Amino acid sequence: MKAIFIIFNQALTEKVEYMLDVLEVRGFSQWEGIQGRGTKDGDPHYGTHTWPEINTGTIAVVEDDKVDIILEKIKKIDEINKNVGIRAFVWNIERTV
Repeated sequence: MKAIFIIFNQALTEKVEYMLDVLEVRGFSQWEGIQGRGTKDGDPHYGTHTWPEINTGTIAVVEDDKVDIILEKIKKIDEINKNVGIRAFVWNIERTV
């Protein structure tokens, strides 16, 4: 199993949730109000007057065979919404209870 942590501009929340629904990823946790900025050329998302945008983070633990499909969908969302911002990170899950 793998954990996929997706950080994205809050404007993409519905797209990310829809993608998870379509791919039948039922379980996930989500955090709103995440501040940060992209490593290459992303604008800061601080939720301030100067930088008003803010991020949301979603983590889902999925079977290994879903990882590539999810990453492809995230890449497509990023290509369509270049100036908005979305990234995904994958971790191995050793055990769960």
